[in-house]
Amino acid sequence: MLENELETAIALAHEAGARILEFYALEIIAEEKIGADNFLEPVTEADRAASRLIVAGLMERFPADGILSEEETDEIEIRTSARRVWIIDPIDGTKGFIYKNGDFGVQIGLAEAGEAVLGVVYLPVRDTLYYAAKGEGAFVITNGGEPERLQVSRKTDIGEMRLAVSSSHPSPKMKEVVRELGIRNVRQNGSVGLKVGLIAEQICDLYIHLSPRTKFWDTCGPEVILKEAGGMLTDLFGDQNSYDLADVQNHNGILATNGVSHEQVVKKIRPILNRFGRLRITNSKV
Repeated sequence: MLENELETAIALAHEAGARILEFYALEIIAEEKIGADNFLEPVTEADRAASRLIVAGLMERFPADGILSEEETDEIEIRTSARRVWIIDPIDGTKGFIYKNGDFGVQIGLAEAGEAVLGVVYLPVRDTLYYAAKGEGAFVITNGGEPERLQVSRKTDIGEMRLAVSSSHPSPKMKEVVRELGIRNVRQNGSVGLKVGLIAEQICDLYIHLSPRTKFWDTCGPEVILKEAGGMLTDLFGDQNSYDLADVQNHNGILATNGVSHEQVVKKIRPILNRFGRLRITNSKV
């Protein structure tokens, strides 16, 4: 049903990835910008170039759709009144791009009536493409090979699970969560899309992000991929994301799991969040 949209998003992700690698081969000059949450964030010319390429391609093919990109002005009234909205992070994991560790990706998602329905995550340095459309399954292509269907693990013993955490956001609170859950195996990587891909490939089993500072473009595309692989991505309280809100910030963090363990993890971390004084924030549509 979303064949044309998926084909377009994959092609644009590859084009953007190739453009990003041109910058990656040169000296990278990082700047600072004020993000959607009024905090300083790193940005490079590669972020902007990739964004322009993707946005122009989507506007040409789907002119009636709304667009939200991290590197473009958010036309809130237009976006929130559109039934379909493309949500783009031209470089998810800009710090990984700046540090040249390969932990970054191009993310393109499509939301319909607030629900994420299509996702593409392309990791240019690894030449790994994750993609999915609602009801069509999730797949990975590595080094230009054949698509392989993704399926999450079936682990339910949290202590035996491998946890993906953000390499750029270590914190004492995250260490406390790991200790309280009895997790013994932790993997650090940048990029939400990369960590979600690790769960979809059964390399990891869950991902917990305590920070309230991620945005729609961090989660929209990856969410579809994980769901279609059998997993779940919600906020830390187990609530579904809605991508038709004016405020694009994921105030309640991120919890991504293999699905079968999701409710159990939500229950386990709830008292920890209470101890941290972390309360659920309700985000309205206006």
